[in-house]
Amino acid sequence: MHQTQAQSQVRKKVARMQSKHALSLCVHSIGVCNGVIGNNLPAPSDVVKLYQTKGIDAMRIYAPESNVLNALSGTGIGLLMDVGNGALTSLANDPSAAPAWVKANVQPFPGVSFRYIAVGNEVTDSAGQKTILPAMKNIQAALVAAGLSGSIKVSTSVRFDVVENTSPPSNGVFADTSFMGPILEFLASTGAPLLANVYPYFAYKGDQQNIKLDFATFVPGSTTVTDNGLTYTNLFDAMVDSIYAALEKAGKPGVKVVISESGWPSAGGVGATAQNARAYNQGLINHVRRGTPKKPSLLETYIFAMFNENQKTGDPTENNFGLFNPDKSPAYSITF
Repeated sequence: MHQTQAQSQVRKKVARMQSKHALSLCVHSIGVCNGVIGNNLPAPSDVVKLYQTKGIDAMRIYAPESNVLNALSGTGIGLLMDVGNGALTSLANDPSAAPAWVKANVQPFPGVSFRYIAVGNEVTDSAGQKTILPAMKNIQAALVAAGLSGSIKVSTSVRFDVVENTSPPSNGVFADTSFMGPILEFLASTGAPLLANVYPYFAYKGDQQNIKLDFATFVPGSTTVTDNGLTYTNLFDAMVDSIYAALEKAGKPGVKVVISESGWPSAGGVGATAQNARAYNQGLINHVRRGTPKKPSLLETYIFAMFNENQKTGDPTENNFGLFNPDKSPAYSITF
């Protein structure tokens, strides 16, 4: 009798732990990028409160900002923080720069749940690319010296076009192995993931003849792609699995992938409507907890972006990727 009761209690405790773990995995699968290129955006403390109210428990910021870091302190919101592309040269070439950067932007904020430091975001020029790996190594060494390397991983955020031959997904290969190879070696040695910005929107915009809108926005439809026994019902999965295929071909199948940006604009261009943006982003939120056909497990993903940013330049869609308007009202209905 006592043994049965004890076993029952153990089973209940395990079930509770598994339930909490499953909830934690679901919660931790989605973050949102907090872009700040606007003159009408909420104060950082209000932004963090909105993340908390909506149950968003990870954030990406594109440069260290002390007011944001102070607002995040003690919240448990996981943080992906960029060094900022403008800092790459000094971090790569000045031996004192990385320790000073960590001392100024990480160590003063012990209450912030740092997950990743992104050393470079979508750096495409050859001179800039040459600075990425040295800067990554220097930031890593500075974190080690500060006793922080166990909890914070150093990576870089790449554009999707670092992979080519992506159709079918199993053909994916890195376009420039001289650039990506050494970076992957570093990631494999430290256990850090590759951060990748993946936008089905831009693929759809560039090839509407061959890419159906439903396939690009997670809307169930007649379009499917079959590849090596795997069936793809949406473009996001196909794009991500081409990255996994490229990692395998590069001899680094153990390097994980974190989607550091993905989103869909609600105005300003082809296919950019609130209806399509909601379909894509809600579909993304619901989907990444299950992973992809090739890797059917949790896929940590950061939606771009929290707010519409009125001072971004370039294509008009750039001002309309926000889930929320600057007054904190939803750009469209979305559930986390």
